[in-house]
Amino acid sequence: RCGHLRRPMRTSAPTDARICVDRCGHPRRPIRTSASVGAYRFNPRQESSYLALTETTEQTITIKTKPNMNRFLKSMAAIACGVGFLPLNASAQGWPSQYQGVMLQGFYWDSFDASQWTKLESQADELAPYFKLIWVPQSAYCGGKSMGYNDLYWFTNYNSSFGTEQELRSMIGTFKQKGIGTKADVVINHRGTIKNWFDFPEETYKGKTYKMTSTDVCAGDDKGKAAEEAKKQGVSLSTNYDTGEDWDGMRDLDHNSANVQNCVKAYLDLLLNDLGYAGVRYDMTKGYAGKFTGMYNKAANPTYSVGEYFDGNKTNVTNWLNATKVDGKVMSAAFDFPIRYSVRDAANNGKWSKLANGGLATDVVYKRYAVTFIENHDTEKRSDAAQDPIRKDTLAANAYLLAMPGTPCVFYKHWTDCKQDIKNMILVRNIAGIHNESNWSCTENSASRYVVTTTGANMRLRAAVGTTANAYTPTDDGWALAAEGYHWRYFLPTSAETVFPSLPSGEYHNAPTVTLRAISTTKNAQIVYTLDGSNPTASGTKVANGTKVTLPNGKCTLKAALLANGKVGTIVTRTYDVRKFEAYTFSVYVNTENVGWKNCYFWTWGGDDTHAPANKKWPGDNVTTLTEKNGKKWYSKQFKINTPTDYVNFVFAKESSVQTADVSGITTDAYFEIQNSKDSQGHYLVKNVTADQPTAIADITVSHEANATSVVAIDGRTVRHFNSAVSTTEAIDGLAPGIYIVNGKKVLVR
Repeated sequence: RCGHLRRPMRTSAPTDARICVDRCGHPRRPIRTSASVGAYRFNPRQESSYLALTETTEQTITIKTKPNMNRFLKSMAAIACGVGFLPLNASAQGWPSQYQGVMLQGFYWDSFDASQWTKLESQADELAPYFKLIWVPQSAYCGGKSMGYNDLYWFTNYNSSFGTEQELRSMIGTFKQKGIGTKADVVINHRGTIKNWFDFPEETYKGKTYKMTSTDVCAGDDKGKAAEEAKKQGVSLSTNYDTGEDWDGMRDLDHNSANVQNCVKAYLDLLLNDLGYAGVRYDMTKGYAGKFTGMYNKAANPTYSVGEYFDGNKTNVTNWLNATKVDGKVMSAAFDFPIRYSVRDAANNGKWSKLANGGLATDVVYKRYAVTFIENHDTEKRSDAAQDPIRKDTLAANAYLLAMPGTPCVFYKHWTDCKQDIKNMILVRNIAGIHNESNWSCTENSASRYVVTTTGANMRLRAAVGTTANAYTPTDDGWALAAEGYHWRYFLPTSAETVFPSLPSGEYHNAPTVTLRAISTTKNAQIVYTLDGSNPTASGTKVANGTKVTLPNGKCTLKAALLANGKVGTIVTRTYDVRKFEAYTFSVYVNTENVGWKNCYFWTWGGDDTHAPANKKWPGDNVTTLTEKNGKKWYSKQFKINTPTDYVNFVFAKESSVQTADVSGITTDAYFEIQNSKDSQGHYLVKNVTADQPTAIADITVSHEANATSVVAIDGRTVRHFNSAVSTTEAIDGLAPGIYIVNGKKVLVR
């Protein structure tokens, strides 16, 4: 899955191609070939997953080819239904040609809990069938709790607000093993300092010391305030003025400085070749001339580079792309802000004809370099500032994005909130083989509906989005409905000859139903399926197109295929974990004896957005009464978990100016003690002492009686909740190794 091939790869007809086990540790997996193949090698950084089969099909392929690796890769991509691939002749030219991958922005504003490296890494198995790249926050220490845009350290301190350096390396390595490349958020327009205006960190990398000084700061920085400060300190700024927009807040770096250039090049080398990032996302590229992005990418040679040129004017963005050219080649992709604003205007105003305004992705010349998106951390609805969000129809907006050329970047909140729909969109996109240079045409354009037909490497895809999209049926023959949701529909050619289940693989609750759709040239085609993981047969269970199947509780594997002329077609597989759930309440207990507080404010948020305090003004709800439990006195409040993915975040406070650090992701009874120590921001630290309470210290045991209603992690998180009692064995089945609490008793899962 890493793309490394052994050299030399000696083959004869037929034989095996074997994957490298020296650099990545992936097991060798045979590929049947029918002709001798030459020796080929991949760039070790490029993300390539041509052997990673998705969940969509099981089939065998014989490659009949001249020794042509491009054709080989395309054949393997067809097997994998659109897994991202790179032609061997791809260079650092901005972004790979005909790239089929989809990217995930793995964070949102203040996603300090959700985007912890450990939490992102734990989702690798679920993400891998859908995303080939994941963009994560700037990963170095910034001097305190930060989203990373006040960058400080570049080389020596990677213990950030999202985890430790060890956790970062583990996440990147796990993603790489799963065929996912990790993109670094690179902030080089400006840089923070330690204590004063010009004391940049002195850091050593590969035996060389890197240090910026006041002369690396642009003349005119901060509208002249930097010059005033330099005069006070008796130092000088650069004689060069900023080559882009000035940002009043941190030191704008002079990219004409040889020292700045050397620091940036070494920084990129560390990100790509030491930490193992697959590519880079450049922040605020309006702040410095595009030629410097070209220069840095020429030196660093990233396979994936995308710049944030925050501008809805297509001409301005394409001018920046052209400014990155080196030897006549564009050296970076760009976020497609123009198409983002077209989608915003269409969705927010209910005028879907505005999609015709397009952007980079609809341009024949620039679509290769379009990283499309509809929401990010700067446009989303935020509590700290007025932003510019998509206010409705985010499903239809994503459906348009994922049916079009360019490389789509899905926003993390949309992924977590709408997994079922987005998974199906990506699966259909992959079946068709849509890539960043696919041809497309507008099939229908009206205020209530916009319809496009896009030609992928494997077949066409037709997408209808808008308020009347669910009433759309193609008037031309040869199309079948594959997937649909609120205000969107996807169609595939009937020649695809496959089955598309309406529920993608994943976790569901309370007896969901899956609709089996036949995509076939045969009218009234039958479908055969099983739910026990066995392959369906011609003599097995037969149903008609559109049949709804109720999934049983527990883990099950659906396998379905068309039945035509007595023969079973290509088998499509989905895996499900169906669990029982009903809403429940829990209590949070806070002990303040260490700090001597006589009251405790609860400021709460998160989850399904129903957990705001009754008192909307900071610091929230004032709790003054104490409850005595387990020999201590606690301030307490009760909360309700409404959905399987719901949770509550907390800050505890004595008054408006005295507070604790954040406590995140609580879903069950939890006990906290406020410590008499503070973090770097002056917030009191909080210790979770739930595991020390008597309800969780019984002997480790396993009960086979049906008495378990929930499973709680040792840190207090509810891992599972059941509508009715089940045995402990069933309750812990499939959990990761560790200690859990079931009905007040510790259970060891090995």
